[in-house]
Amino acid sequence: MLYFIIRRTLYSVLILLGVVLLTFLLFNVAAGDPAAAVLGKNARPDEVESLRRELGADLPLFFGRRCLTEAYPAYDRAEPLRPGAERREGAILLHRNFPADQLVMQITDARGKTVETAVPEEETLCFDEAETERVEFFRLQSNPFRTQFFRALGEIVSFHAAFPYVKVLDFGKTLTTREPISRILLRGVWPSLLLMVPIFLGELVIGVALALLAAAFKDSWIDRGLVLISVAGMSISYLVVIIFAQWFLGYYYDLFPVWGFEGWRSLGLPVLVGILCGIGGNVRFYRTVFVNELRREYLRTAAAKGASPLTIYGRHLLRNAAIQIITRASAALPFLFTGSLLLESFFGIPGLGFAGVDALYNSDLQLLKALVVTSALLFVVMNLLADLAYAWADPRIRLE
Repeated sequence: MLYFIIRRTLYSVLILLGVVLLTFLLFNVAAGDPAAAVLGKNARPDEVESLRRELGADLPLFFGRRCLTEAYPAYDRAEPLRPGAERREGAILLHRNFPADQLVMQITDARGKTVETAVPEEETLCFDEAETERVEFFRLQSNPFRTQFFRALGEIVSFHAAFPYVKVLDFGKTLTTREPISRILLRGVWPSLLLMVPIFLGELVIGVALALLAAAFKDSWIDRGLVLISVAGMSISYLVVIIFAQWFLGYYYDLFPVWGFEGWRSLGLPVLVGILCGIGGNVRFYRTVFVNELRREYLRTAAAKGASPLTIYGRHLLRNAAIQIITRASAALPFLFTGSLLLESFFGIPGLGFAGVDALYNSDLQLLKALVVTSALLFVVMNLLADLAYAWADPRIRLE
């Protein structure tokens, strides 16, 4: 078993690296400059430079020594002049925004030839407008591996010489409120667990019980009625159920509060809605699993030997269908920690789902990235635990 755990852990690390790479391409490459998104177009160059350095957005993507800088305004003939740049008598003047060391500039002329040279110690740089197509400025660094990608890996786990020697899931601060993201994750995971654990247990227990009932009375009116109700429940939109429950049970009958997180009573309605919306799919899935198992020879043999229905369904059927139950349950376990976007948003529960929607509205890419990577890490861990649970549920499975 130890060899299996080590091998699956190494596979999980590779999967996690792939997830980090995809999220890196999504949030660091495709999303553009976070400093421009947060500070706007009229921000001072020193503010842009400071925020880029804090977020690591000035670093090269995968490998290199050149970092972005706003010490001088960049120039591109196809774009409007930036603050600090001006045209004068056929020349482009670029005024220094603030002092900086180890600067180089990359000059592209009208013929497309690119030359890289050191930046002279001058307050204003002058270029011939007719001969200059583009001018970009970079700050040199000594370590070519100090890049945005390795910084993204360090957000998951990093090692330090001082205490604490190891930091895990350290995503820095949010772009909007500048609050540490680790504090938001710790604060939001508890409300999400209080909401999602009862929903998960309710869906699992009630779904398995109703599926057993449908399988035991297969092709009877009980079975057809449960299947019909399950399909109807799966067909109704989650949003419709939330709005109707808030109006009917919360507003009309005043049985539950419809907003806020003040205690167990605030969780009653969202838990009820979550169970109602998820139980239909569970009943359909588990019924199919149980009906297929009922055709096996070992259950016919147990019935022929006079085994009671409780032994047949509760011991033999459930035990042999445990693999499918574990598989479906393990896929839902990560959502216990990350919460539900719709439920937390419509009921005002300050969990991680609510934080994700808030980050989406505010374009807080740093917090969104943290939630995506955390969810991926939870999925990898839960899949590993599910593989171990398979061997416990079915002795025929060997962890090799």
